[in-house]
Amino acid sequence: MSVVPEERISKCADVLAELRYSGEQLECLPPDLIPRNEAEAYRVQFALHDRLSDMGGGPRVGWKIGCTTKVMQEFLNIPSPCAGGMFAAGVVQSPASYDFASLRRPGVECEIAVRLRADVPQSGAPYDRQTIAPFVASVMSAMEVVEERFVNFRDPKVDAATLIADDFFHLGAVLGPEMSLSEGLNLAALGGRTWIGGQERGAGLGADVMGHPFAALAWLANHLATYDLNLKAGDIVLTGSIVASQYPETPAKAITEIAQLGRVISDFM
Repeated sequence: MSVVPEERISKCADVLAELRYSGEQLECLPPDLIPRNEAEAYRVQFALHDRLSDMGGGPRVGWKIGCTTKVMQEFLNIPSPCAGGMFAAGVVQSPASYDFASLRRPGVECEIAVRLRADVPQSGAPYDRQTIAPFVASVMSAMEVVEERFVNFRDPKVDAATLIADDFFHLGAVLGPEMSLSEGLNLAALGGRTWIGGQERGAGLGADVMGHPFAALAWLANHLATYDLNLKAGDIVLTGSIVASQYPETPAKAITEIAQLGRVISDFM
């Protein structure tokens, strides 16, 4: 018997919520629970957010955006941005530490993050990088910590809809100090780098993020409006990794740096 959409969405969210805290990996979702399209995948994701909050994640405090750069689109073979939620329990200040052995192939991403000064009304959509800018209170260097909850995300059975439903690899975020935009920062020109165990693994520019990180932020505001949601005052948004995801193979110190914004450190112990 086929599962009706609302039942499928609920059951899929249940499976993904259990997966998030189980420490196990899945080969793939049960075939009858795989979201049928991107819109259904986001409905699963929002249902998952309710469950994660109730299971100890705390309130949703922001969003991550994935696949905003060519390097990440090529890395994941996904041609357009994707979004996921972030929760209070997973957002910390640098320096941070993680138990390497308890994570499922952890990785780090080098990002420019923003904090919003005011709610972004749905009525203003569609936004662009100019019209979204007044809603930004501050910017910061950030490291997204990701993990692979599926055994092989390149398996055809683990499609983009599955990854979206599961918050697109998100585990947590480590933040650097906040800086005001009034300091004349040219975010597009800022360089970013990632080190694992003292070895530089990659570099990029803020302009790699859809031309400017605020273009990614505008995409997110427009995306949420299509689901009757909006960005809120105080939300933190990771605008996308300007360096391909990097994975420590053994316990090691990971560092990401955005020029003028500073370094973020996570020690995988």
